[in-house]
Amino acid sequence: MRLGIIGLPQAGKTTIFNALTRSDRPLAMSAGRIETATAVVDVPDERLLQLAALFNSKKIVHAQISFADVAGMGSGEAGKGLSPQLLNALTGMDGLLLVLRAFEDPSVANPHETVDPARDLSYTLDELLLNDLVIVERRLAKLGEERGKGGRDAAAIEREQALYGRLQEALAANQPLRAAGLSAEEAAQVAGAGLLTLKPLLVVLNLGEGQTAAALPGAGAPVLALQGKLEMELTQLPPEDAATFLQEYGLAESGAQRVIRAAYDLLDTQTFYTVGDPEAHAWMLRRGESALEAAGTIHSDIARGFIRAEIIAAEELLALGGMAQARDAGKLRLEGRDYTIQDGDIINVRFNV
Repeated sequence: MRLGIIGLPQAGKTTIFNALTRSDRPLAMSAGRIETATAVVDVPDERLLQLAALFNSKKIVHAQISFADVAGMGSGEAGKGLSPQLLNALTGMDGLLLVLRAFEDPSVANPHETVDPARDLSYTLDELLLNDLVIVERRLAKLGEERGKGGRDAAAIEREQALYGRLQEALAANQPLRAAGLSAEEAAQVAGAGLLTLKPLLVVLNLGEGQTAAALPGAGAPVLALQGKLEMELTQLPPEDAATFLQEYGLAESGAQRVIRAAYDLLDTQTFYTVGDPEAHAWMLRRGESALEAAGTIHSDIARGFIRAEIIAAEELLALGGMAQARDAGKLRLEGRDYTIQDGDIINVRFNV
């Protein structure tokens, strides 16, 4: 899972990046400089740790999320919102995390003079919509030229024109493409076009210490509020001190954990496991995907030789105390390739290649 962190200059993107990844990237970058920093973080998973303890696993492999801190929008050439470098960095992301400045801090320059998250949200969403509208209109023009030359099948061109025509109508109506009701097949057809409003979006309000979040209407996406600077300082503490820190501030979990949970929901993701003495491994899978797709996530050879999958829920196995007890209780199920994986399933694939 790859999430690109975007936002206007001085919104605190790098602060949020550091808080999420326990990094210490400098907060002040050179003006006009286009850089991307990437860090991979483990997804906290108590179930995985319990399973590893049950099986005395020698190795524990967490599911992971990659965060990319890219240049601020509006920091490209000629003051344009989306520079070519920024577009190139964001095209390969699975989702976008938009940081909006809500904190007041005279020591941190503000190019817009006033703090207004709703204004910045509107500006950013407009930039993303405009970017996509340009891409869609260029594609429609090329399809028109292609149809006139008579090369590709005319019916195929007409279908693609109809699809891009729908995208154009949605964008012209200020509707992001993720809300345009595309089927999975249609979304796959335009996946390589670099359409940013097709990507899932998570909005993060970057608050000052002790500040409460105001309502943010019109986001059209999930909104989380984080005290960015406080969260960044929290990551620099030893785990014991961090736990005390959270308790003092009345927080059940860190902001990073909340963002990770929100990212799972945003990308419709769940976790399944493979467990044993050598390794306890957590894997990511889209909700609704099958045992065969889970097998392919583990290894393509396992999917190719798939016979059956032995399945049990992690909570059930932990309650029973082990695989032997689960077999004695008749709780291990043999499922076919079309079985829909559930969050927390432990899977052992029988295969032959």
